[in-house]
Amino acid sequence: MSIEETALNVIRSQESGVFQNQLWKMLDIDSRKCSRIISKLLEDGLIIREQAVSNGARTYLLKVKEEKKPVFELLMAGEVFSPCAGCRDACQPESCAKLTFWVMNLEKGEEQGEIY
Repeated sequence: MSIEETALNVIRSQESGVFQNQLWKMLDIDSRKCSRIISKLLEDGLIIREQAVSNGARTYLLKVKEEKKPVFELLMAGEVFSPCAGCRDACQPESCAKLTFWVMNLEKGEEQGEIY
């Protein structure tokens, strides 16, 4: 395992992030080498860095960059996927049977206290 992977795993293991001035101590490396590793991880888009203060010293808080996951909840009515997503029918929404069925499932979910 490379030192970059090790550093990334250490950062990932801390939910609230790791201060840069603590990371180099945790990895048992000097601050200059740590800066190069952080630069590489930033360049690769794997982490984010925020200015912070730790024990009165200015440093950076390092966190793993969260991947944005697609959200499909708004396209769902219970277990039924929105018929309009990717629909190629040449219909009018006011008279579309598929859309009407989907909307009716939305209403059932609201009656049961589910929020979409």
